[in-house]
Amino acid sequence: METRKTMLGAEHPDTLTSMANLASTFWNQGLWNEAEKLDVQVMETSKTVLGAEHPSTLTSMANLASTYRNQGRGNEAEKLDVQVMETRKTVLGAEHPDTLTSMANLASTFWNQGRWDEAEKLDVQVIETRKTVLGAKHPSTLTSMANLASTYRSQGRWNEAEKLDMRVMETSKTVLGAEHPDTLTTMVNLAYTWKSQGRVLEALVLLEESCQLRHKVLGPDHHSTRDAVNALDDWQGEHDLILNERFPPPEIEQSEHLQQVPPQHTAAAILTQSHRVGHISLPQIQGRLALAFLSGNHPLIIASRVPSPTSRGQATQEEVD
Repeated sequence: METRKTMLGAEHPDTLTSMANLASTFWNQGLWNEAEKLDVQVMETSKTVLGAEHPSTLTSMANLASTYRNQGRGNEAEKLDVQVMETRKTVLGAEHPDTLTSMANLASTFWNQGRWDEAEKLDVQVIETRKTVLGAKHPSTLTSMANLASTYRSQGRWNEAEKLDMRVMETSKTVLGAEHPDTLTTMVNLAYTWKSQGRVLEALVLLEESCQLRHKVLGPDHHSTRDAVNALDDWQGEHDLILNERFPPPEIEQSEHLQQVPPQHTAAAILTQSHRVGHISLPQIQGRLALAFLSGNHPLIIASRVPSPTSRGQATQEEVD
C-alpha cells in the first residue's frame, strides 16, 4: 500500500485495492475500527475517482457495511446494503451474481437485527435465482441455502433447518470435497441443528469429525479449528453433566472393577465402565463416542464454539464482496 501510494498516488485504483486488502486483514483480525477507517477512505475516494455506481465503489460500500454489521451498527449497515443492492439492480440487473450477493448481505443484516421474516424472504429469493442462474450445486447457491438454514434455526424451525443443512453438506462433499473448508463449515452447522433438536450425541460425533478434519486441513492454530474444539469441549461437558445426573455411577462397584484392571490395559478399563452407557439406547457410533467420553480418553481432551463458525465468505449468514 505504501509503495503504491508513492509510485502511483493515493487515489490510483491499485492503491485503493491495496488499502481494501489491508482493511480486509484488519477485518479478519477483528480490528473493526482500523478496518472501518480504511473502508471509509476507500469508499469516498472511489466515489470521487471512479464514480458512485462503479463496481469497485459498490464493493467498497459493501465491505464497509460488513464492518458495520460486526460493530453492531445494524441501521448503518442496512442503509449501505440497500443502496448497493438497488444500484446493482439498476446497473447490472436483478439476476447478476453481484446483485444476488448484495441481497444476501442485506438478508444477513436483517438476520443480525433479529428480523427473521425479512431475512427469510430475501434468502429464499436469492436461492431460487441462484439455482436458475448458477445451478443448484454452485458454491454460491449452497451458501445461500446455508444462510436460509441459519434463519430457520433462529426461528426454531429445526426440521426445515436440518433438511437444508443435510442437503448442503452432502452436496458440498460431492462438489467441493469432504475436506474443503466450506464442507467442514456445513458439518458444524448441521451439528448445531442436531444439538438444538436435543440429538446431542449425534451432534458430538459430527462435530468431532469436523474438528479432526479442521486440525488436518487448517492446522491446530486456525481460529476455525480452535472455535470448533472449544465447542466440542463445551458440548462434551454438558453431555457428561447430564449423563451423570441421570445415570450416576455406582461408586463402590465401579471402583472395585477398576481396581481389578491393570492401568496399562486401557481397553479393559473402558469396558468395565460400559454399564453406564448400557442404560441408553444408542446407535453403535454414539455408544462408542459415549464410551470414549466416559473413559476420559477422548482425543481432543488429550490433544488439548462456535455458534456456527462464521467468517468472511463462509456459509452462515455472511457474504462479502
